[in-house]
Amino acid sequence: MPSPFPVVGVIGAGQLARMMVAPAAALGIDLLILAQAPDDSAAQVGKYIVGDYSNIDDVRVFAQRCDVVTFEHELIPLSIIKTLEAEGVVVRPSSNSFVYSQDKALMRERLADFPAPNWQVATHADEVKQFPVIAKAISGGYDGRGVWKVDSASALKELLNVHHRLLIEELLNFDYEIAVMVARSPHGQACTWAPTQTLQSDGICTSTISPAPGLSDSLAVKAQALALKIAEEVGLIGVMAVEMFVKGDALFINELAMRPHNSGHWTIEGSRTSQFEQHLRAVLDLPLGDTSMLHPFAVVGNILGGSKSDMYRPYLHLMARSPGLKVHQYRKEVRIGRKIGHVCATGSDLLDLQEEVAHAVDYMSGVIDE
Repeated sequence: MPSPFPVVGVIGAGQLARMMVAPAAALGIDLLILAQAPDDSAAQVGKYIVGDYSNIDDVRVFAQRCDVVTFEHELIPLSIIKTLEAEGVVVRPSSNSFVYSQDKALMRERLADFPAPNWQVATHADEVKQFPVIAKAISGGYDGRGVWKVDSASALKELLNVHHRLLIEELLNFDYEIAVMVARSPHGQACTWAPTQTLQSDGICTSTISPAPGLSDSLAVKAQALALKIAEEVGLIGVMAVEMFVKGDALFINELAMRPHNSGHWTIEGSRTSQFEQHLRAVLDLPLGDTSMLHPFAVVGNILGGSKSDMYRPYLHLMARSPGLKVHQYRKEVRIGRKIGHVCATGSDLLDLQEEVAHAVDYMSGVIDE
């Protein structure tokens, strides 16, 4: 007898797919992962098929085993998504939505009525009249890759010789960055979590604080309302991160990530419904879960590859020092600067939580030894 529980296919087998495995198992949902190799992060802990997400034949074979297909990265070619849809595969978010997380220029055009830094698309350096600016690859950039501060026309010309077409944005002197995670179902039910402050180093998110401590209640509500409006505007199905700059009482839309996101990792321990469970609920058109916080604050620190290769031995020190600290290992090969895990601490004393998380990150990365 066929199982009444659906099969959700996830294209991509990184840590985001890995963190979908536990809520899928709790719900009895069969999660099937399209991995590039058996040792990919998610393939180590879930059911998987090895295939190339850029090969339509591999993706087609994978999709035939799924009731709904979703994503954990934006790298799959849009043409493949459209082919699946034309063949009757349920893909969520759809190609008509997903394109706005793949193409930054199209995203800016679609969200033209929303607050954003001044921007233009350039193919020649002489089209840009004022420097410095921020130049972004139209597609393919993440974790600081594909984003450059450009100080001169000559430097921009060099970039355009390689990338040919770039999104150019004004260099905004903002106060800090936030992200609002938002979820939306095919029936149009939608919800957000508390806005999260994201702390960056060399373009890589190193830590998050939820709720964003410097954000007033009124500005937090405004940010959540913007995220909900954008979700409706782009026809989101699933979970999305809306990244924003904060300058005084003004908000500026930065980028969209139409999938679970680093800025939502705190929801595993800090919210009644994690972003990963919510994504599954949304793509299956189940009623969405409660997004309220379980603690006054949740602080996450990303563990970046450093001098240590043994990620298990540090548990002896960290678990004794911080019994409430939660560790998530992605079981990825340790490389300098690569995200290989994260830690989360929840509670009411923000300064203590930040110190606890910073110590754990530094200890696991090899920055400190005690």
